[in-house]
This record gives sequence, structure tokens and C-alpha cells, in this order.
Amino acid sequence: MWGELSALPVVVESYEFERLAATLAYGHERVTTVVHLHGAGAEGLGEDVSPFETEDDTLHVLVPDLPLTGEWTLGALCDQLRSVDQWPVAPRFEMARRWRNWAFESAALDLALSQAGRALHEVLGRSPRPLRFVNSLGLGDPPTFDPIRRRLEVHADLRFKLDVTAAWPLELIDEVAGTGAVEIVDFKGQYGLELPEQAALLRMYERAIEAFPDALLEDGHDLPEVTQLLGAAGDRISYDAPITTVESLDAVALAPRAVNIKPCRVGGLRSLLAVYATCDARGLTMYGGGMGELGIGRGQIQLLASLFHPDGPNDVAPGGYNLDTPAADLPPSPLAAEPAPTGFRLA
Repeated sequence: MWGELSALPVVVESYEFERLAATLAYGHERVTTVVHLHGAGAEGLGEDVSPFETEDDTLHVLVPDLPLTGEWTLGALCDQLRSVDQWPVAPRFEMARRWRNWAFESAALDLALSQAGRALHEVLGRSPRPLRFVNSLGLGDPPTFDPIRRRLEVHADLRFKLDVTAAWPLELIDEVAGTGAVEIVDFKGQYGLELPEQAALLRMYERAIEAFPDALLEDGHDLPEVTQLLGAAGDRISYDAPITTVESLDAVALAPRAVNIKPCRVGGLRSLLAVYATCDARGLTMYGGGMGELGIGRGQIQLLASLFHPDGPNDVAPGGYNLDTPAADLPPSPLAAEPAPTGFRLA
């Protein structure tokens, strides 16, 4: 798939960066940067999800001088992006280098397609399909059943990807499981977060594995006791945080049945297409996830999901719905992911 895309001509005459912000759960302000590439009367957009606690190292604050102007093929421009230092100051997380590179490459793809008067699905020869999504959220601190109840009262068919923690009382696990609406149990065990007391952690795993017998079990902790529990749980293993390359599919502790593919975590168009192709060849269930995209980036990951894994339990609900979202504002799944007539974006 990369061959025809990489050969697209693209002209870059200038670029600029735009700050985006939104208030999410618990009053947290989420900030991202939109990358604008301009050329030949067209504009390409991408979104850098790397800003976190402060904005000192953001593109829209530092405005780095990057050698991007000129006439390229898309493949050559992506090679150029990987060769230049996109970080005037070192990132707080090495993974952020992938996030930022994805913002530039997705903007370059959008620009190249717009200049060619073509849409992504046309070049790839794939038809977008209605996008099924799950609502991904935690249940608060302290955790309660209320966020689940409020949503199911409005959308009885809504399904969930839930962050289960050792703070969940066992009775809450049973109450949530009683809905039959949970498709993915996310243990958040691959982010290097502080571990709770081990006995409580293992109790949580034992109860969650039993209570959600049909749910995917995502990102379990790399502890021998946890690996043993998950290994005995059947063909339900899924990974998210470790999935960055084709090689990463073989580097995880347990053979997965499913993978959560986040384009910005993979970080590049060529690598992303290779991951899609490899997962498809291996018969792995694919689903897509977001990283707090606020604007164009969310539409782009929805479009990719509609092309490569529309029926998966995609964590790409419109707008990044969270604990504070009024249940009545959550649109039902599936979502009609209608692509724009040209470019890499939704209409």
C-alpha cells in the first residue's frame, strides 16, 4: 500500500502551528498542536498530541525552523521528516518523537492528496465502512457505577472499554459485569505506573478475568503471577501501549488475539501500513485508539479505523468522550465515517 502513496508529489511552501485546547474530565485542560502545511494553493493538517503538563516544548510555542519547503514525493518528505530534529528541546518522553512525527506525516499525506485531488481511500483501493466504537473511560475516584448507568439509560446498546484498577471494589466489578456491555478490560499495566499492593492487584485480576469472560484483556502487568493468570484466561489477550512496529507484535509476553493500533504511537505512515498488513495476515483482531486528539487528528484516526478495522471495538468515539460528557451528547455507534472528497480527513 505504501508504494502508490509514497510516489505522490507534494509541494511545501510554508508551515505554521496552531494551539488547540479543551477541558476534559476533572477540569483538566488538554492542549495539542495542529500542524498546517501549505503549498500549491492547498493545506495539509495533522495534530501533535505530545503537549502535557506545560507548553514550554510545544511546536506552537517554539516554532522550530525546519527544512521542509520544496518539491518532494510523499516518501521523500517522510524520509526528510525522520532525518530532521523536530524537537528544539528534548521531549519529556521518547515516545513523543513518534507522536510529533505522526503529526507532520499525516499533514504531509493530507497535503499531497489534496494537491492531487484524491482521497486516501481512493488511492488505497479500500472502501470506508460505518465505524463501530466503544466508549473508553475510567469510573472516577472513588470509582462508581454512575457513569455506566447514565450512558446506558440513553444508549442501551453502547459498549465500553474500561480502565479497571485495584481501587474497584469487587462488588463494583460484579455490578459492571452484570450489564454485559464491557468489551475490553484495560489494566493499564504497560505504562510503568506505580504498582498497587500486590495482593490487591492479584485479587482484582482474578475477579475481573472471571467476571468478564468474553472481554479482551488489554495491557496486563508484566509480573509472573499476572502473566500466569492471563495465560490461563484463554484467547483474550490484547496489547496497546507496546504496539509500535511490526517487530513489537512478537516482543510481548503473551501471544495476542487483538491489538489496539494507535497511529501516532506507531509514528509513521509506512510503519503503520506495515502493521496493518501484518496483523491482517496473522488474523489478529485490530481496533484503533486515540491519544487525546482534539481536532483533525481524531477525524483522521476515525477514517483509518473505517478503512482497516471498522468492526473492531474502536476507542475512537467522537470528541474523546470521558467521564464528564453528558450521556445525551454521546452519539450512538456505529458512526458514519464519511471521508472528504480529497485529502486525509473526514468530510
